[in-house]
Amino acid sequence: MGGPKQSESVASPTNSQQTVSDDDEIDYSTKPEFYDSDIDDKDESWVARKRKGRRTDAVLSCPACFTTLCLECQRHEIYLTQYRAMFVVNCEITDKMVFPQGSKKRRKNRKAREPVHVEEASSASVEAVRQVCCSVCSTEVGVFDKEEVYHFYDVLPSES
Repeated sequence: MGGPKQSESVASPTNSQQTVSDDDEIDYSTKPEFYDSDIDDKDESWVARKRKGRRTDAVLSCPACFTTLCLECQRHEIYLTQYRAMFVVNCEITDKMVFPQGSKKRRKNRKAREPVHVEEASSASVEAVRQVCCSVCSTEVGVFDKEEVYHFYDVLPSES
């Protein structure tokens, strides 16, 4: 009694209720506003101008936000995940002083128990270096030494 009869048809949805795919709404006759088919070539020539023909071991990026930090660097001979560079982008040197691992400051207690050798006492003391952070997200990525060289240790290297 209360159910639909065989002869009744279910009403079809109106135009406002019909589902339309995104492809049907895109007008392919006009070029997208933010698309540039030549962008890869333009980027490659920009990097080549910045490097001035010099080779690099890697292009370094921030591990947190993937911002480019260095286009030209040299890989450390022993520690293969560390790099050094003189010219960087998107880096900020902080006022925080950092002591390198194995410096005399950190081994102070151990040194007091061991005899001091003449060569070690006369060698130049290890200087503190300044912390380097990504200027976009403030992630620590390395240090800046007194010789104005950047030493990167927390970065993502990519092939150049």
